[in-house]
Amino acid sequence: MIEELNKIRNIGISAHIDSGKTTLTERILFYTGRIRAIHEVKGKDGVGATMDSMELERERGITIQSAATYTVWKGYHVNVIDTPGHVDFTIEVERALKVLDGAVLVLCAVAGVQSQSITVDRQMKRYSVPRIAFVNKCDRSGANPARVAEQLRDKLKHNAVMLQIPIGLEDKLEGVVDLVRMKAIRFEGESGETVAEADIPGPLLVEAEARREAMLDAVSMFSDDLMEAILEGNVTEELIHQAVRAGVLANELTPVFMGSAYKNKGVQLLLDAVMRYMPSPTDIQNTALEVVAGGEEEEFVLSNAPGDALVANAFKLEEGLYGQLTYVRVYQGVLKKGVDIYNSRTGKKVKVGRLGRMHADQMEEIEQAGAGDIIALFGVDCASGDTFTSGERISLSSMHVPEPVVSLAITPEDNKAADRMSKALHRFTREDPTFRTAVDDETGDTIISGMGELHLEVYIERIKREFNASVATGMPQVKYRETMTRPVAFNYTHKKQTGGSGQYAKVQGTMGPGEKGEFFFESKVVGGRIPTEYIGACRKGFEMSLPEGRYIGHPIQGFAVTLEDGAFHNVDSSDMAFQTACRAAFREFYLQGKPVALEPLMLVSIEGPSEFQGEIIKTLMQRRGVIVGTTEDDGFIRVDSNVPLAEMFGYASVLRSATQGKAEFTMEFARYAPAPTEVAEELVKDYQERRAQGK
Repeated sequence: MIEELNKIRNIGISAHIDSGKTTLTERILFYTGRIRAIHEVKGKDGVGATMDSMELERERGITIQSAATYTVWKGYHVNVIDTPGHVDFTIEVERALKVLDGAVLVLCAVAGVQSQSITVDRQMKRYSVPRIAFVNKCDRSGANPARVAEQLRDKLKHNAVMLQIPIGLEDKLEGVVDLVRMKAIRFEGESGETVAEADIPGPLLVEAEARREAMLDAVSMFSDDLMEAILEGNVTEELIHQAVRAGVLANELTPVFMGSAYKNKGVQLLLDAVMRYMPSPTDIQNTALEVVAGGEEEEFVLSNAPGDALVANAFKLEEGLYGQLTYVRVYQGVLKKGVDIYNSRTGKKVKVGRLGRMHADQMEEIEQAGAGDIIALFGVDCASGDTFTSGERISLSSMHVPEPVVSLAITPEDNKAADRMSKALHRFTREDPTFRTAVDDETGDTIISGMGELHLEVYIERIKREFNASVATGMPQVKYRETMTRPVAFNYTHKKQTGGSGQYAKVQGTMGPGEKGEFFFESKVVGGRIPTEYIGACRKGFEMSLPEGRYIGHPIQGFAVTLEDGAFHNVDSSDMAFQTACRAAFREFYLQGKPVALEPLMLVSIEGPSEFQGEIIKTLMQRRGVIVGTTEDDGFIRVDSNVPLAEMFGYASVLRSATQGKAEFTMEFARYAPAPTEVAEELVKDYQERRAQGK
């Protein structure tokens, strides 16, 4: 167990796809002595990067699952989580940021701030995660780290301050100038393991002094002592470090570092910066909710003290070499091998069997873990996001889980495959909150839903490889919605006499479109016209109608009901009667509200060479895309557009052929919007045919 909490750093490595996160993590492990040899991401040497432990990751050269490891650097204990860059695996970034204290935002020195950089930054802001920036790939043709720092200010609105400038660029990259110490730093040896410092080369001295002045001006805003020292002319390194740390912890400063992880330059200085400027667990204020007397929930600040009651968060589940693995962040108290802990969601007691620290897919057993640590439990039955305590009714806030937008029908090819597929889907839904499965009541098909085509493609491949199940897939089903466009008054009486007590309920009011796409119910019934005990049944009746609208048979988005009047019978009225009356009122009056079909629009961001601007826009226009913005920078164009999801299937290959494979795109759900008349007519026709067939 680590006693000195101020010597712990929990950091994530996050960025746009292909910015070099996994390569950077590999170098961090090498320089801290965690691994003895460097392997490349694409696995050209047949090994692949340490953190890409899944066979699929090594084949594709991308990170699919966030991987955790720990290492030690100059007496500091560092837990590192390497997260995926692809938007389809955004939940991996969400859950990592939820439990991390700080993050390194990696940016490509050529491409700069890209579409997924913006998404990752938004996620960091959601959890108030302090960050430092590392401009990677300074050895690439067209590298311009100063421009990237400018983009951090313009596009992400960061107070970005360069603490280094490069010595040479592209193939002439030699090292960096440290603007705090005003020294030239080069990385020598076969793998850049020897850090050598010297005086700043003459041609760079003027730029270095100008950049240092700008840096001091920016960071002095966070330290009166530094400001005073600047005026008196006796600035020390320590004063600068203290000011930068204060700015980072306040989330008001982003120090910018640079180098090339692939060429082994700049990584050790980045590690030093993580220790100096990133928060320890004691610098971050985490809160939880405790159930107090009367069943009320009360927020309190977690202490980080090992002597207090245990509070730990299970932020990620995974099936590993050792069975079910539960990644846990301990916020306070001590987690010991062999003790009983409680799942505050289920109230169930579980025994801690094996405890371990993870190094990608390898595990090192430990006896106990304390506040601030990130470790793994084995064989514990829980769900992603559960809180473990020593018996208290405490829960941590849940993370943001985006809704899946792409669906596929998946069919096993025989009975043996059906059993294996069922096991695989059960495991994947426990591991990944954005991966959903359901059985379509209309077709009987098993439907899987996720964040994008690549997301589902990876899971289907895993079903075939890891579970040896032969499955076939159908075309993805787009999740359409429908909504009313105007309010309608309803007045409905439900009567049923079957001998003995019958059913009677009368409801009257208005129904119409709701704000923000949500369900809203309000009762304005007075004088006991509908007894209070039946109001809940009325709400439930309308709510039960929302999963299937009467226009295209899809769920209803945004629905508001105001119940104004009604009547009841002393003997024949019941919850069931009022539920039935509200469902029938919905069926009878809904279409009078002129409903429309809604289709999901995706925010599609395409980046590529400017020469292909015309071709890129043409591919979007062919898919009913609406351009919302274009930016051009140093020969690169970025086109942001809103495109219906139904038009995006197979787009990757179309874009590749139109741009000679030089452009890439990311896609995330933007909003629902009314579908064109021809699309709506097709959906209505399809719905009516299904109803006619009794499906």
